[in-house]
Amino acid sequence: MPMDSVHNYFERLVFNEIKENYADKFEDSNALADMACIALNRIPPRYIRYDIDMSFYMSVEEHIDVEKKVKKAVRKAYKKVKRFEDKFEDEIA
Repeated sequence: MPMDSVHNYFERLVFNEIKENYADKFEDSNALADMACIALNRIPPRYIRYDIDMSFYMSVEEHIDVEKKVKKAVRKAYKKVKRFEDKFEDEIA
C-alpha cells in the first residue's frame, strides 16, 4: 500500500542521534525509547514518503538547521529522562 511509505522525516534522524550519542547512557533501553518520544514531540513533524526527497531539496543551511534541531531536542530529552531516572532512584533508595 503506498501509504506504508509515509513517515516523519525526523524519526530516523532522532533515532540515529540517540544510538550514536546516548545508547550507553542508560541500562534500560526503555529510557532510550522515552527519549525518542520526547525529542520527536519537540520537533514539528515533516511527513514524507522518501527521505531522499527531503534531503535533495534542502539547502546546506537547512541541513545544518535540521541537525541542530535534532541534537537540541535529543539533548533536552536526555536531560528530562535522566532527571526522572535520578528522582526515581532517590525515591526507592
